[in-house]
Amino acid sequence: MSAPKVSTQNGDWAEVVDKLVAEKIASRIAAKDATIWGPDAEHEASIRLGWVDLHDTSRPLLAEIEALQADLRSEGLDRIVLSGMGGSSLAPEVITRTAGVELVVLDSTDPSVVARALAGDLSKTVIVVSSKSGGTVETDSHRRTFVKAFEDAGIDAASRVVVVTDPGSPFEKLSADEGYRKTFLADPNVGGRYSALTAFGLVPSGLAGADIAELLDQAAEAAPELQADSTDNPALWLGAVLAASAGRDKAIITADGSDIVGFPDWAEQLIAESTGKLGTGVLPVAVEVGAPELHSEAADLTNALLAEKATSGVPTALTSGSLGGQMLLWETATAVAGYLLGINPFDQPDVESAKAAARGLLDAQPKPEAAAFTEGAVEVRGSEGLLDGVVSLQGAVDALLGKLDAKGYVAVMAYLDSERDADLFGVRPALATKTGRPVTFGWGPRFLHSTGQYHKGGHPEGVYLQITGAHATDVEIPDRPFSFGTLITAQAAGDAGVLAERGRPVLRLHLTDVSNGVQQLLALFAN
Repeated sequence: MSAPKVSTQNGDWAEVVDKLVAEKIASRIAAKDATIWGPDAEHEASIRLGWVDLHDTSRPLLAEIEALQADLRSEGLDRIVLSGMGGSSLAPEVITRTAGVELVVLDSTDPSVVARALAGDLSKTVIVVSSKSGGTVETDSHRRTFVKAFEDAGIDAASRVVVVTDPGSPFEKLSADEGYRKTFLADPNVGGRYSALTAFGLVPSGLAGADIAELLDQAAEAAPELQADSTDNPALWLGAVLAASAGRDKAIITADGSDIVGFPDWAEQLIAESTGKLGTGVLPVAVEVGAPELHSEAADLTNALLAEKATSGVPTALTSGSLGGQMLLWETATAVAGYLLGINPFDQPDVESAKAAARGLLDAQPKPEAAAFTEGAVEVRGSEGLLDGVVSLQGAVDALLGKLDAKGYVAVMAYLDSERDADLFGVRPALATKTGRPVTFGWGPRFLHSTGQYHKGGHPEGVYLQITGAHATDVEIPDRPFSFGTLITAQAAGDAGVLAERGRPVLRLHLTDVSNGVQQLLALFAN
């Protein structure tokens, strides 16, 4: 195992780090001092600092998880499906991918994604449903659908459902009432995005076969250094790079040279939800190796890289170390960044707005807004005034990008199937090259629990490209008056509506034929 390390180039944050050391920020975080982030944040912080010592407090879970895994394997149950959103899915995803074990992550409401998860061998399947309250619409819908699928297959559904939730939650009671196989209770004093080393991260990962004891060992090894009031503390340096780079408010994150798989997506959610509020924050941009942003001085960004070598021309922080150590490093650095930015890194005030808008649309189920025009397989809609005088798809894109200024970013929000429609990711580097600005790419509704907070609460400098698609087939949700197709449509419309209400320019492209529409967009953005 290796302790986390951070090296920096093209920037001098020594004075900031000296200030953090003098104010004993690292040791105060370790001591769960809720006053660090100011009086407005004190109440929230007082119930959200359980993550700092999870490498110790999560140990009792290991025997429980190991025992359940052994029981499941003895019954031939080795296909683990995880229903979770945000940190509840992103942490297990990076843990299991890095460990090289299979976990079916279900964090989408796209009907084709749900149908594919249902199409696996149910005779070998257990579903882990992770939700702090149980009321999250995505996870509740997944649970209902899998329970019915088990029942229809003649399988005792209760024996195939494992629950991860907070103690005393409505979901704990529901699990007991329904007689579900096992309920794991997570530390309630940890927010979702800091929950990698709680039951939310450990249960699905351990059941899938990852070595979660080693993960805790890695974090334990890193903890003393990350909790020390020392100028050698890597968390203080990384926090300073993220939040104290003058004139820079974006972090490009890539995994070049790292054997940790999918880490940028996990770090993206951690940073975006923690810092993107009150009109400020750090926008994390998870990119592929060799992305245009890594070679653009014009973008004027802070790069936070998991890499072997630095990218020249921009301030750079290179981090290395074990996965458990990296998780604790970035969690601590994000809390430090919140202190430097003067915000509460533990709340997410703008995530609920899109949820509320989606619920309203599900209740009312209004007729779809008429398209401004259609070109090929693409229906075009836009926020107020965006498409005035526009009659072509290229013109619509030009109108959106015309709203982009020298400090802005482009957000691509794709409410589609991340596996079936994976080629669509190609629009991200194409737009980055075209605009010279950073471009985020999120699969909906997953990103609503990640960069979605920053879109609404962070610096108001983004332009937003939403892509949705027609559903060739739909999947019904038992005992609900809406299907998955209706749900994801409402989530997309609700998100676009909230952005538009806040004055953000939104271009909405709906693919009437998804396969042809994706190719049409790739060709458009390649020009």
